[in-house]
Amino acid sequence: MPARSVRIFQVDAFTSEPFRGNPAAVCLLDGTDRDDGWMQDVAAEMNLSETAFLEPRDGGFGLRWFTPVTEIDLCGHATLASAHVLWEEKEADGRLRFETRSGALFAERDGDGIGLDFPAVPATAVVPAEVLAGLAEALGIEPVWVGSNGFDLLVEVADATTVRRLAPDIGAIGALPVRGVMVTAVDDRDCDFVSRFFGPAVGIDEDPVTGSAHCCLGPYWADRLGRTELVGYQASARGGRVGVRVRGDRVVLVGKAVTILRGELV
Repeated sequence: MPARSVRIFQVDAFTSEPFRGNPAAVCLLDGTDRDDGWMQDVAAEMNLSETAFLEPRDGGFGLRWFTPVTEIDLCGHATLASAHVLWEEKEADGRLRFETRSGALFAERDGDGIGLDFPAVPATAVVPAEVLAGLAEALGIEPVWVGSNGFDLLVEVADATTVRRLAPDIGAIGALPVRGVMVTAVDDRDCDFVSRFFGPAVGIDEDPVTGSAHCCLGPYWADRLGRTELVGYQASARGGRVGVRVRGDRVVLVGKAVTILRGELV
C-alpha cells in the first residue's frame, strides 16, 4: 500500500507580517514510519533554515528539527511555527509539550503571541585562543567580549551599528569548530539588544531570526542590563523581534507567526 500524503506548512516565525521573520516548514507526520533519511531529504527539498517534524505522543508531540544538511538539537523559530500550526489547524488546544533532543519544551498562548519555555543556555568566557584568533579574522572586527555556550560563540561588539553593518567571511566562520556565531550589542532604538546569527557549519550562512540563540542572549543581556524581561531584534535582511523572559535556568521566548502556505507531500 502506498504511503499516505503528509501535510506540510510554511510559517514565518517571530513576525506578524508575511515574508518577514524566519521561515520554517512544519511537517505533520501521519503515523506511517518515516526514517531519518526521508526527513533529511524533505528538509533539503524545502531548503529552509529548519524543517520541523511533529508526531503525536501521549501527552504531547515528538518534535525534531532538520536543516538542509543535518539534524540539530534545538530550534526556536521552528518550535514557534509548530505550535502555531497545531493550534491553527486544531490539532491541539491549550499548553503544548514537545519531546525533543533537548528535553521537554513547552508552548502556550501569550497574549496575541506564543510563549516558548526553553532551557537557558548561558555563555561563559572559556574559548580556546586559536578559536578567538580565527573568530576576529572571520568577523573583521575586534570583539568586546567572547563566550561559548557549548553550541555557539557569543560575541559582543561595540555598538548596534557594527552589528547591522557586519559583513563577515562566511567561509572562515564555517571553519570554526562551533555550530554558529552570535554577534550582539546593546540597542538604543525600540528594543534592548540587537543580534545576528551565522551558521554555515550547519548549512545556514545567516539565519533570519534564531530563537535558540536567545536562550543565550537573554541571560547575557539580563545580567548586563539588570532586567529579566527584554526585547531583542535580530537585524537580518528579513528581521524579527523576540521577547525574552529569563526565569532562572529557563527562558521564555515570545513571538508571533504567520502561515504562508499549506500543502501535501505526496
